[in-house]
Amino acid sequence: MIRKDDYTIVLNKLLSKNRPFAAWSMPGESVPELLICNQEDLLILPDFKKLNGQEGFVFAPYRITEKSPLVLLRPGTWLKDYQSVLSFDMDSLPACEPVIQKEHDYYTIPEADYLRDIESTIAEIKRTSLSKVIISRLLPAKRKDESVGELYMQLRAMTPNAFVYLVNLPQAGLWMGATPEALLQTHGKMMETVSLAGTQPRKAGSDYSWYTKEIEEQAFVSRYMLDVFYRFGIHPYSTRGPETMESGKVAHLKTSFRFPAQKIDHQLGNFIAELHPTPAVCGLPKDKADRFIEKIEKHDRRYYTGYLGPWRLNNCVRLFVNLRCMEITESRYILYSGGGITAKSIPEDEWIETNNKAQTLLSAIDAVQK
Repeated sequence: MIRKDDYTIVLNKLLSKNRPFAAWSMPGESVPELLICNQEDLLILPDFKKLNGQEGFVFAPYRITEKSPLVLLRPGTWLKDYQSVLSFDMDSLPACEPVIQKEHDYYTIPEADYLRDIESTIAEIKRTSLSKVIISRLLPAKRKDESVGELYMQLRAMTPNAFVYLVNLPQAGLWMGATPEALLQTHGKMMETVSLAGTQPRKAGSDYSWYTKEIEEQAFVSRYMLDVFYRFGIHPYSTRGPETMESGKVAHLKTSFRFPAQKIDHQLGNFIAELHPTPAVCGLPKDKADRFIEKIEKHDRRYYTGYLGPWRLNNCVRLFVNLRCMEITESRYILYSGGGITAKSIPEDEWIETNNKAQTLLSAIDAVQK
């Protein structure tokens, strides 16, 4: 097993050299993977569909903008196990010129304003065709003298069943997260996508009770998945769930869908473009919910609720929705958290839920700052 201190040093060296890279580990797997790039290995794509025929590690925003481009790290140096990471000579890597990032606007909404926004959202749902809207907010945390590599290893240790990543890109910034939600994964000749929604605090035992609001919220996402399957002629497919899935400090309702990979192999970029954003991060109807989010949220989501992961590396796709994530600046951690609003939502409960979802990252930060 790789020593925590060794991997921390590797990551901190890459950051000190301003190297573009992606570090990650898969849910339930302790094997570290690391893709190190040169500037010329980074591909900026104008559209999600342009991923057709590409290969690498994708870092995709919620919405493609000038400030938040769709970035593909093409295969440069791909280290796939403990030994290759430890034996690679990081000292021989030349440093990259630092890219001066323009400071983004990080609007932190007061609780009273957030509650009013949720009340407005509920009213909009009740009087229109909207069924669900995801509303997010930012939670800042102070950065002290802890190293980013140390924090990443702490997060890995605390969330073994999540996709844990650290990405450093000149076009996007420095991001870290531990997301429980798979967007699309290959399993041999099969592909799997997941409908994940509904949240409650994690319990010591396995006795979970789900209420109508959470069940309906998760069902919205599942129905949307099946609509996309129909448009791409995906049948037959198999389902598993809804079932409870624990991740970090919370639990969710999850349904898995599997289908033959050959159904979309030649149009994978188109499929992702249609699937993203799912109702789990946007709402239903999708276009109407997206317009409402753009109007009511006063911050830029950037890469929160986007997706990321290996894209056809060794013909394998393992994409995850970018939840439980944060952007790392020189002085702060900017945490992103959101919740699904329906007609049955209670504003005060939604505020608590966004706090609960942030606890995974906040606990990791607190552990390395003590």
